[in-house]
Amino acid sequence: MRATKLVSGLKKKCYKERLLALKLPTLKYIKIRGDMIEVYKLLTNKYDDNTVHLDMNLDTRTRRHIKKLVVRRCRYDVRKYSFCVRITNV
Repeated sequence: MRATKLVSGLKKKCYKERLLALKLPTLKYIKIRGDMIEVYKLLTNKYDDNTVHLDMNLDTRTRRHIKKLVVRRCRYDVRKYSFCVRITNV
């Protein structure tokens, strides 16, 4: 956010206008995109199996995708905002 203010002529514009002028994505989009890249790497075994455990639906009776992620219930905020729960909501 601060770096976009250093561009001449954009210092007094709001955040959204600076992003449009520079043709940059929002920080929220960048975070979601990075998470989806990490999920792809985890599902295609690019990492060690012991790093992060993703819960997948192993029910094969219906016509579901083999690697469908399961949303687990969370009781505490620590788990609610973790990587595994955050990506299943997206």
